[in-house]
Amino acid sequence: MLFVKDADNIEPTAQLHDIKIIQEIAKKLGTRIRIVAEPTLISGDNEMKDKDVTPRPPAPSDLLKPRPPVVTVMGHVDHGKTTLLDSLRGANVASGEAGGITQHIGAFTVTLENGEKVTFLDTPGHAAFSSMRARGAVATDIIVLVVAAEDGVMAQTKEVISLAKEAQVPVIVAINKIDKPEADIEKTKRELYQMGLALEDFGGDIQVIPISALKGTNLDLLAEAVSTQATIMGLKSDYSGLMEGVVVESKTDQRRGKLSTAIVKRGTLRKGSVLVSGLAHAKVRGLFDHNGKPMDKAEPGTPVEILGWRELPLAGDLILEVESEKKASSVLRYRQHEAQKEKAEQSLEEIRKKEEEHLAKYRAERDARRLAGRFRLRQGPRAKEVLDDDGIPRVSVIVKGDVHGSVEAILDVLETYTGHDKCRLDIVHYGVGNVSESDVELAKSFNAIIYAFAVEPPAKITSDVPIRLCNIIYRLIDDLKEEISSKLPPVEVEEILGEANVLQMFSISEGRKEVPVAGSRCTKGVLKKSQKFRLVRNGEIVYDGTLESMRHLKNEVDTIKKDVECGLRLKDSKVIPQAGDILVCYSTRSEPQKTDWDPGF
Repeated sequence: MLFVKDADNIEPTAQLHDIKIIQEIAKKLGTRIRIVAEPTLISGDNEMKDKDVTPRPPAPSDLLKPRPPVVTVMGHVDHGKTTLLDSLRGANVASGEAGGITQHIGAFTVTLENGEKVTFLDTPGHAAFSSMRARGAVATDIIVLVVAAEDGVMAQTKEVISLAKEAQVPVIVAINKIDKPEADIEKTKRELYQMGLALEDFGGDIQVIPISALKGTNLDLLAEAVSTQATIMGLKSDYSGLMEGVVVESKTDQRRGKLSTAIVKRGTLRKGSVLVSGLAHAKVRGLFDHNGKPMDKAEPGTPVEILGWRELPLAGDLILEVESEKKASSVLRYRQHEAQKEKAEQSLEEIRKKEEEHLAKYRAERDARRLAGRFRLRQGPRAKEVLDDDGIPRVSVIVKGDVHGSVEAILDVLETYTGHDKCRLDIVHYGVGNVSESDVELAKSFNAIIYAFAVEPPAKITSDVPIRLCNIIYRLIDDLKEEISSKLPPVEVEEILGEANVLQMFSISEGRKEVPVAGSRCTKGVLKKSQKFRLVRNGEIVYDGTLESMRHLKNEVDTIKKDVECGLRLKDSKVIPQAGDILVCYSTRSEPQKTDWDPGF
């Protein structure tokens, strides 16, 4: 140390603070040094326990401050939810949605005339998006149920009512489209009352507001009803401490990477926070409001777009803020370990089955070997692991969507396909984001169709992989149905041309043999000699085949019209027609087959 500059204090108790001096001393000793993090003093047992994070216990009441209510707008498809929200915030989303039906959850803040802020969630009303609606009901404080006055209560209306009852969320009913001539407000109210909603008109406590979203009628009353309901509920939250929230939707943006829309439930979210949600984590690089403007912080009750996810969080998952990235990675390790454990438990049954099958096969082979002596049984080449094509046609698909919720909804609909015995439907791959080169390569090797749902295809496509661009879910399903139908073999369709009653059976001798002839009269349509005939006796088919000859009087003819008598001789002379039998003349033709898949909408 005497040879190192500034290392003058060489007492045994002296401390070295400067890292440069320590490096110099080590260099003089001819060694290399590496700087590592300080060891954490945690015993092995505690380490696993400290891994997962859970929401904090409820805050003491003196920390709570009022927060804006989260209001979810729900209702049947096409009843005017998005138009209502457009009128409330003065923008136009409905025209931007494909086909005028909402297929995403949108979240945004509206400032009412009295200065109060309200966060609105717009959910899809289409049948395919039930899981999205269920998430909307969990994240919300108040549900505004939109019912069209001319349609009344429909399937998704009923679903929303049951969701609200399950989640115990208060409901405000908005009867929309009252400007239409066929609107019947009273009938709609009666239907809602029959569904078990205690409306104010019938002595209950659920507010009903007739509105017209398009014309802006009574929207102030609706806003007032929402703020009254929020005041009654006394919504408060803790603005301090670590942030907690719910993922409403997640998507991949071409320029900005992985984004998620979330609603803050507690704490204040700022840039640089480290978040964990399910098996995903983020270091927040940016916060944006619903218009895409940057925000400095997001307080409870506000929707926010979070930029900086390493993996996409799943919609509906809880977001929790953790102290550091180190803590986040330990939480993820723990969660992945738990997920693997759960998966292993689920697949244990299958593994056991496979093991038993294998053992049985092995024992049989071993016994055969023992019987045959040592060298007798030579095994041939090994059987193929992958079985050959079983002849059933298949349609392979790759699904890419703009947001996680859409992909999930499409997969849910594909789950309803049951015709795997006629044509298999294979999902090769699915994901969020634009169609990439690797997707195209994958589709090529699997002979798959790529369905790009509201996302863009790659700029240059070299191969001839079919990429179908869709932005409406039922168009995608219709296209897939056509694709499946085109793979099905054609079906034979029968067309009945005519019928004849057998009046009497007589025999004629041909050479030395006596052959039976059915003396008949045509009762329906025409009989054609070239077509097939079926002999029906007491509802049972006795013969199905062709004719040997068809005669009228003594002449051989090709057709017999209605009400004409004739003698018909079947190809098979062993079949003897009897009086009272019916002969049916029919032709067959092949028609393309259609799939009977009904996705439920």
